[in-house]
Amino acid sequence: MTDVPPSFELLPGDRQSPVILHTPHSAREIPDDVRAGIVLDDGELARELDHITDAHTARIAGAAAERAGAPPWRFVNRLSRLVVDPERFPDEREEMLAVGMGAVYTRTTHGRVLRPDDVDPTPLVERYFEPYARAMTRAVADRLEATGRAVIIDVHSYPSRRLPYELHGEGPRPPVCLGTDSFHTPPALLDAAREAFGETELDTPFGGTYVPLEFYRKRSEVSALMVEIRRDTYMTEPGGSAGPGLERLAAALAGLVDAVSL
Repeated sequence: MTDVPPSFELLPGDRQSPVILHTPHSAREIPDDVRAGIVLDDGELARELDHITDAHTARIAGAAAERAGAPPWRFVNRLSRLVVDPERFPDEREEMLAVGMGAVYTRTTHGRVLRPDDVDPTPLVERYFEPYARAMTRAVADRLEATGRAVIIDVHSYPSRRLPYELHGEGPRPPVCLGTDSFHTPPALLDAAREAFGETELDTPFGGTYVPLEFYRKRSEVSALMVEIRRDTYMTEPGGSAGPGLERLAAALAGLVDAVSL
């Protein structure tokens, strides 16, 4: 593990692009002082990172940005979600607390202890979660100011077989799952995603979208979609190398970016 890498990065796109490609779960990096609070040994931690990391999704987003007619903006988490998960609610609203996966995880994908149950999440939330949320809020506000709207496309991946931590994993596991929100996901955005990716399902096995709380259910000019890519379509599971499917998915994502940038 490396110590104190950049926590996140906003990579500029076309000034007139409303699109932000968000990759919150693509990294494996854990600062040394955070690693000290994780009870797994190095081998166990490496295996957990294989399962929990949305491997290569930042590469997919980067390749899509290169292909897009108007390059989107990219907001990239440079740290593992085992540091903090920036897409969780940082309080009791988060349903994943039921399996020890709130903003600061205490359990692994297979229900093992990751951190002690009595760990105080506050230092990690203050150091990593809150700055990330503020920066993402600024990024969205900037797109609103520049273009009058913002389109957040979350780029995730998920395993082909259900893992024990999944609360809603009993349904279909399509090549691409589209996570939606009744307020922030307009029909035109869904139609464009279906056209771009082909075989999709809505909100199975994962649902919802990410919108910074300042805009959540308040600003309809902020639209959002979660793109969950089944990992066996582009990589060797659980944490292996990418295959030729990556470029195909990047091209599809670029098509979606182009369609919603007009």
